[in-house]
Amino acid sequence: MASLPLFDVGQMSGFYRIGKQNGHWWFVAPDGQPMFSMGMNHIDSATLRYKESGAIWWHRFGNSQERWLQEAVRKDLLDWGFNGIGWSQEVVLHGEKLTEGGVMHRHGRSFIFEEYQWANLPYCHLLPFVESHQWNLETQLPNLRSAEFEAWCDYVARDECARMADDPKLMGYFYTDCPTWIHAWRPESKPPIFDPDLLKTEAGKRELFDLATHYYKVTHDAIRRYDKNHLILGDRYEGRAPLAEEVLRAAVPYVDVLSFQNFGPIQEVVESFQHWHGVTGLPVLLADASAKQRDRDKGDSYGVKIKALRELSCCVGWHLCGAYLRNTTRVRGIRDERFEADDVLVEEMRLANRETAKFVRQTTPE
Repeated sequence: MASLPLFDVGQMSGFYRIGKQNGHWWFVAPDGQPMFSMGMNHIDSATLRYKESGAIWWHRFGNSQERWLQEAVRKDLLDWGFNGIGWSQEVVLHGEKLTEGGVMHRHGRSFIFEEYQWANLPYCHLLPFVESHQWNLETQLPNLRSAEFEAWCDYVARDECARMADDPKLMGYFYTDCPTWIHAWRPESKPPIFDPDLLKTEAGKRELFDLATHYYKVTHDAIRRYDKNHLILGDRYEGRAPLAEEVLRAAVPYVDVLSFQNFGPIQEVVESFQHWHGVTGLPVLLADASAKQRDRDKGDSYGVKIKALRELSCCVGWHLCGAYLRNTTRVRGIRDERFEADDVLVEEMRLANRETAKFVRQTTPE
């Protein structure tokens, strides 16, 4: 069973839930309405403070994060047909290889509680329980069974979840982005959390299941100490890297949704979602995937992808790997450093998102 009980679509709860109607899984909004989550990822105003951006940040937004979120981000996302913020952190440094002295590969910070309030949109929030991201080349992995790890999880939940516990706009909490449970991102990266060679034996499989169970229980219990209201969306697994069934089965009692990053062709994404839903029985969320120009040129456009996902009965949403603003590290974005929009992509997204909202209404009649 999931950490929060499932219920019929249409029940008002005051907070986001997961429900199922007509054979399809959905997010269910606080007012009881079904929702296919169409979130925007990577929202960072620092792009507008490049020298190349001129005085846009000061003249247009008065050096105010609040005004930018209200007058730009919220307005754009609603106009483009999105219904929330998927993940705010943006790629700001992208070192590819470790060399002498090291290379940094960094995301910016997450939004804080006040920023989500200014944006006034549904949102998901990532909790930094463990720095096991595949893209983080620098930090060491903690002992997940240690008292210190439990104390850290309690601090994170006390610091962040306690403030968000009563916010009806919060959809749920993510954990690590692309955790390295049994894979290393690069040969020179830090080793995985668990040695994949041990999975050649039944004893090794049991050991991984027990370790992952401990991890998910500790993180779940830390959240529930301070927030009994919101969904737990868990780790954002890398869908194109090796992933052990033992990890996902261990997560089942402690999360409400399985979340994945997958930048592969849409048919690959659909097949993997069907597989993991079959293994666990949990609904799935595409928590990070892009709509690049080269994908559009191959016929795998934003509209094609979201149609396939919304028609997949186990899928509850797609959070677009944007970014909202293009920076010099991520050289693509819906708006550039001069705040000019990619009008072709915008129109494609607007149309596809409106069609998706219509699909939800038609599939879940009152």
